[in-house]
Amino acid sequence: MSRTSIPSPILEVCCGDLESVVAAKAGGAQRIELCSALSEGGLTPSAGLIAEALRQGIAKVHVLIRPRNGDFLYTESEVAVMEHDIRAAVAAGADGVVIGALTEDGEIDIPTCRRLVEAAGSASVTFHRAFDLCRNPEKALEEIIALGCDRILTSGLAQSALAGAERLASLNRLAAGRIILLAGGGVNPENAREIMNLTGLNELHASAKTTTGSRMKFRREAVNMGEAGKDEYSRQVTDASTVAEIIRAMNTIQ
Repeated sequence: MSRTSIPSPILEVCCGDLESVVAAKAGGAQRIELCSALSEGGLTPSAGLIAEALRQGIAKVHVLIRPRNGDFLYTESEVAVMEHDIRAAVAAGADGVVIGALTEDGEIDIPTCRRLVEAAGSASVTFHRAFDLCRNPEKALEEIIALGCDRILTSGLAQSALAGAERLASLNRLAAGRIILLAGGGVNPENAREIMNLTGLNELHASAKTTTGSRMKFRREAVNMGEAGKDEYSRQVTDASTVAEIIRAMNTIQ
């Protein structure tokens, strides 16, 4: 294969608010995964956030479909919520959705996932990191391919994509071009190229986030809106320069 025929690397940036979407675009991200509540691992974003994110004109917007935090074992009512959210996201103009569900035994919940894929219609479908909590990843890979998903977001069942690089490479060989593996988990400018070299993967997923302070002048420090002791006057957002640095690293031949 000639060098010119090798696809350009793709960075997907996980964005939990509109400010992060703007930063991801400014940094050059080719795709975003839009969600809310990143501190909970990501939840389904609001209809308003989806609409405003799409207005920013970023190349691809994939919407996370996850109705609550915790595990990926869902009730019938929760599945109905996810189907509704998928149809709404696609109708709003999202290019894809990010889904996943497991059985109580850690297997891919094929009937549920089939319903979610069908709800997406012609939109792109990514199976999210529920994959990293499954019992048998090789079996799960084949099942997700059979469901018609376009990619799997995974750290290789490890705490980070770098730590899971060996398994990511093995899964990529097993996939044999039938599905895209998207490496996520701890991706940063320092390790992005190494992850690609070790795994053979061409797509990475990162939040590229930094902590930003509130513009509030008056502050009532003794009151928490959620978890006790949490700083209500700081939050994490995507940093455009970090996005750009990851992309430069991905495009550096080593």
